Order: sequence, then C-alpha cells, then structure tokens
Amino acid sequence: MKRIIPIALLLLAGSALAAPWNARAPYQKGQVVQWQGRDWQAKWPSRGETPGANPKGSWIAHVGGALRKLDDVAPPIPTLQQALQHEADLTNNDFFRKVKASIRTLSNDQVEPVSPGRAANPVNVRRVERLLPSAKWDYYFTRRDASYTYTRFLQAVAKFPGVCDDYSDGRDADAICRHSLATMFAHFAQETGNHDASDTIPQWRQGLAYLREMGCTDSGPGCGYNTECDDPVFNKVWTCGKNADGSWKKYFGRGAKQLSYNYNYGPFSQAMNNGDQSVLLQNPDLVASTWLNLASATFFFVYPQPPKPSMLHVIDGTWVPNAADIAAGAGNNFATTIQIINGECGGGTERQAAQNRIDYYKQFAHDLGWDYGSEQLSCANMQRFTAASSAAYNIYWEKDWKWGNDYQCQLVSYQTPYSALQPGNYQHCVEDNWGIKLK
Repeated sequence: MKRIIPIALLLLAGSALAAPWNARAPYQKGQVVQWQGRDWQAKWPSRGETPGANPKGSWIAHVGGALRKLDDVAPPIPTLQQALQHEADLTNNDFFRKVKASIRTLSNDQVEPVSPGRAANPVNVRRVERLLPSAKWDYYFTRRDASYTYTRFLQAVAKFPGVCDDYSDGRDADAICRHSLATMFAHFAQETGNHDASDTIPQWRQGLAYLREMGCTDSGPGCGYNTECDDPVFNKVWTCGKNADGSWKKYFGRGAKQLSYNYNYGPFSQAMNNGDQSVLLQNPDLVASTWLNLASATFFFVYPQPPKPSMLHVIDGTWVPNAADIAAGAGNNFATTIQIINGECGGGTERQAAQNRIDYYKQFAHDLGWDYGSEQLSCANMQRFTAASSAAYNIYWEKDWKWGNDYQCQLVSYQTPYSALQPGNYQHCVEDNWGIKLK
C-alpha cells in the first residue's frame, strides 16, 4: 500500500518552514529547502548538490503554488551484497575481465623489496632482468637523472604484473616484452630526453634526463597546473592539496611520463594506494622522488583511456581493432601508441615529435631484438579514436539519475572519482552520492 503524504506537506512553497539550502547539510527524501527565492524538495537523499544545478538531480522545484507530489514509495536501500552483485552484472563482459587482469597490482609492501638479482622477484621482473640487464639500462639512459635507477624501474614493473607477464594462450611472452620495452623507451626518450644533437651520445639514448618539468619547483613562481583547484565542482572530483600558507599544491610534470594536473595525479594515486586519491594529491612530489617516477609510465602503459585502448593491449594483441579503428588507420603497432600517448598523428605528414618517436623506437627495437620490419610505424594518416572504436567502453561510475533507480550508480564515459577499474569504487559511488552506508 502506498503511504499517503498529507496535503499540508505539499504546500510548503514560500512558507517560513523551508530553511535555506546548506551545501554541507544532509537531506532526506521529501525535505524542503529555499534556494534563490524558490522552494525545492529532495527526491532522494542528497548532500552537496545545488538545487536546480542538474535537471535530473536530487531536487524538484516549486511549481504553480505547490510542490510536485513525489512518488511516495521509495525503493529499499540495497544490502552491500546486492550492490556488489549489481556492480558485477554491469561489468560482466570481456572488456572488463581482460582490462582488470592486465592492470592488477602488487601491494606496495611487495614492491618495495624488489631489487636486481633477488630470487623472490616476481616472474615479470625476472623476465625484464633477463632481457634488460642493468648494464643495458645504463647504456640506454646515459644522460638520465640519478633518480631513475634500474632498481626503481624493476619496482615499477613489479607493481603491474601484466607488464612482461607470461601468456597461457601461445603468445610469445619474451617477444611481447621486447616489443613493450622498445615502445616504452622510445616514448621515454621523446618525453624526457635532452634532444641535444651536439651531444656525443645519440638522442635515442638521452632519455629520462628530466625528473621534474624544466624550470618548475614547488617553491618557485608559476608551474602550478592547478587552476582547476579553484573550481569547487571540479575540485570535489580530484581534491587538491594545500600548502601551509593556504596555496594549492603544484601538479607540474614529474616522472618518466611527466605526469601533470590533479586529474592525472588523482587516478594514479588511486592505482598506487588502494583507491586513495589523496596520497599523491597531498604529496605530488612523490611522483619524482620515489620509484613512482617510473611507475607513472608503467601505469599509463597498462591503463586504457577509452575510446583509446591501453598501449599494452595494442602491443600484445589483446585489443582487436574493429572496422572503425581500421578505417582510422589504427592497429596493433607502434604507430597506434603514438596516437594514444600524445595524439601527434594525422594531417598527412609526419610531425617532428612523432618522427622522433619512430626513430628512437627503431634503435631500441633493434638493440632489444624485436623485428619491426613488417610493423606500421607512421601515424601521419591516422585519425583520432572515436566512440565507434572497439575500445570505447564506459569505465567510470556516476550516480544513476533515472527515476526509480535510487541507491544505484551507472557507467559513464566522462571522468569521475569512481573508476570502475578500481575495486570498491561502486560502493563508494553509491554511498557518497546517496548519503547512505551499505551493510
């Protein structure tokens, strides 16, 4: 039987009974507030959502002298088990299974002891040690910053067991590892290289020269990369850290990937710290001063950025391009990784940055024993990935705004704090957006 809402409760518009809306106050379904001269009623539990900001959001406005009557039968709050089952149902496909397998991580406690020659090193680390001994690392990165050590690279590989992993389906793990290393190192050389043609060391071996973005320091002027922090809505997604003087932390380029902006530090922090975005948003220089300086690169190598696949899945063949991808010129080759990492493609002519990457790749591939002879290297005619790509999956959780879908989250294409690739984020999405605690 439906519960009858007394008419008096539906005629509160303009009355003194409606208190002003408070961004920090929690509201339950049916509560009425005043905001910008109008009365608004909560359709479901709400906190921090401005009335009227989202037409499909938590609030319904005063209309024609009375508040609209709400559906007075609210669905029950699900149990934690029911919520997790709903999450499992929404992610029950090959894309999520394959991606989650390739982005799995070791705990930091397991990563920290990794060192050259250690018998207990993970299998993927031992493969890298065999194909890339420390002397070769020193040779490849002769002009590197001292913080980019061989040990830290092994730790960065250990963090993501999918890098240089074994394959049980007949794929050649050693060949894929050689291909992966050549790809990563070519991008290292372009992103962080000296590019000094007058040096006696060739440019392909000048990579990892920059640990922090050139000219940028935590205490110096500029280089903030933090204007988004001033936006209360955006800052709620990836909450910026503050210095003792109240100024925002700086998110300039750090590490082998030159990680920049809070919206990149936050997801990287989640992957490194069991879903906790605050660690690196509060302490961004850890991306330069610890083994995270190289883990940022392995992170970007294994993580997809829909509609773009991960570079790992491009290289190892897990990603299968569809007709739209093929028409755009993309495939399982080095050229496609250029499009993924920096979009330096298209226009019919090779851009200098893309040509650099190709030149460096040839050198690394040759030295590592990877035959690139039949591989597409040029991306001059490649188009950007679109929603028609086979990699165009929604990977973020967002509140489900549809009427009747109370206490649920849905998959969306735009970035939110709740990556569906991270365990526990569906629960956080439901609890944070609906103001409840799943039990």
